[in-house]
Amino acid sequence: MSFPARPIAFILAASNHGTMIVNRNDYNVKSSGDVYGVGQDILQTSSFSASEVNFVLVLLTWRRHYFGDGVFAIDGGANIGVHTIEWGRHMHGWGRVLGFEAQEILYYALAGNIAINNCLNARARLAALGEHCGELIIPQPDYFAHASFGSFELRQRENTEDIGQSISYEPSRGVTVPMVSIDSLDLQRVDLIKLDVESMEVEVLRGARKTLQNIKPILLIEIFKSDEAAIRALVDELGYRCFSAGMNLVAVHTEDPVLQHLSHRDGVTYLD
Repeated sequence: MSFPARPIAFILAASNHGTMIVNRNDYNVKSSGDVYGVGQDILQTSSFSASEVNFVLVLLTWRRHYFGDGVFAIDGGANIGVHTIEWGRHMHGWGRVLGFEAQEILYYALAGNIAINNCLNARARLAALGEHCGELIIPQPDYFAHASFGSFELRQRENTEDIGQSISYEPSRGVTVPMVSIDSLDLQRVDLIKLDVESMEVEVLRGARKTLQNIKPILLIEIFKSDEAAIRALVDELGYRCFSAGMNLVAVHTEDPVLQHLSHRDGVTYLD
């Protein structure tokens, strides 16, 4: 029996995060020649965003210290699950993670990475986060060709990032995925929400207003493609204090005792 020749996109990598399903094509090359992408970082350095991961692990530990076991964290825009896996492993026996990923193919890798790393306190959902519940038609990248899939924007903007391959935003060429708001989850407890949703951060926060008012979770929000002023205004109104952290904002409610462990000096946010 002969087998058809076909390319391989996803492989297993023995990373610092554990064994990970990684797309070897997950990279883009900037005009400067710099190469970036989640898969690229893992395959070249064995890890992705290690300092950010460690920062969040400390935040989760402080939340447990002040609020007890049962810590719950949302990974919005989970990609293949580096944060989801690390949080789940760290919180074994005392916390849970829910990761949202809207790209179906990446969702399969996310779910696989949860299982292969035995992070059974983590769950994955194939859905986009938004301001309202409904559906969203998203384009389909070619996962057999190189691109920074973590930089892929579900909605086209005037200055949509070039991820390394041409993307068609024609609805007829897209697929429909569920879209949910955080408020619709009707959560009783949530300690931390990470949002890395490629320019949709503001609307996701609007869809979480009730949750932020009532439960006051810590927020880690990517601002690279979003309106930072709008994000700051929204969370300031709800009683949060913001700290700059690279491409992210860390927002902690003024009533949260974890706030005393954060400081900002010389342009750097510290967490003791």
